[in-house]
Amino acid sequence: MIDPTLLAVLRGVPVAMLVVDQKARIVSANETAEALLGPIPAERPFVTVLRHPEVNAALEGVLEGRERARLNVTLGAADRRVFCEVTVTPLEARPLHGAIISIEDRSRDEETEQMRRDFVANVSHELRTPLTALMGFIETLRGPARNDPAARDRFLDIMEREAGRMNRLVADLLSLSRVEQDERRRPAQRIELAAILRGEVATLAPAAAAAGVELKLLGADDNVMIPGDADQLVQVIRNLIENAVKYGAAGGIVTVMLRRLPHEPVLRGPAWSITVADRGEGIEPQHLPRLTERFYRVDTHRSREKGGTGLGLAIVKHIVSRHRGRLRIESERGEGSRFTIILPETIGRT
Repeated sequence: MIDPTLLAVLRGVPVAMLVVDQKARIVSANETAEALLGPIPAERPFVTVLRHPEVNAALEGVLEGRERARLNVTLGAADRRVFCEVTVTPLEARPLHGAIISIEDRSRDEETEQMRRDFVANVSHELRTPLTALMGFIETLRGPARNDPAARDRFLDIMEREAGRMNRLVADLLSLSRVEQDERRRPAQRIELAAILRGEVATLAPAAAAAGVELKLLGADDNVMIPGDADQLVQVIRNLIENAVKYGAAGGIVTVMLRRLPHEPVLRGPAWSITVADRGEGIEPQHLPRLTERFYRVDTHRSREKGGTGLGLAIVKHIVSRHRGRLRIESERGEGSRFTIILPETIGRT
């Protein structure tokens, strides 16, 4: 029988733990272990609870007198894989002799590491493409096009465009880094939201007109005071309007609407919504959940042609999160797109 003190410790540990006897039969398991592996009745052979060759080999070695074993394994079925660190430790608590198996879920650590690897790979790819173009044009200008003024001017224009693309990417990377650092700090100032909207629409109207798009602003006549970071909200609004102009230009009109919500259920109080809507081609539904991922593009070639870095909506998502708000994206193919941010009228201390 397992010692009551050891049993109490086992149940109080937040990590999945199982105790087996010298014959590798289950003596006890805590609730965390059963949440991970399912019901674990006593006296059951451990090999029937966790059918993993490496773990069972490590347990066999410990029961034969070897020292503690630690290994990284992937557990679960095909539809739910869990990356775990398993530790098998000898147990000598008279009259019980056996082993303790602890299983720590490291899936989040593995996902974080995979995100880091993907991020580095994406940044490297995004920088390598314009750098390769620049190096190729420099080589051409030093060689075959050295005395060709028309080719030189054309290549310099392309080089300027590619350099600008790299500069935008670096600027967005720095901006994303700053936003992520600030995300847990709630905005301390109160800002005039309607004035920000009026200013951004006025600033972007000439560029929109040049692209054949009319900007319409609705509901921003009165003063609207909310807690917020003015610079970050300018960045959000500018990004959404610029995207609507770039990718919804076929519709000819982009509408920016400010509206008060007396009670927003998720935010549990009054809020203000800003909707940027276009009448363009729209976005197919399978892309919508991934639009705020870093470097995700619906149309990679078209996005790069228009100077997109693939980071704009990721920055928007983090800024909205810092303001304890919500981002909603609605679109149908051929019906245009609506990007809505909902910001609380007040932000509590909790």
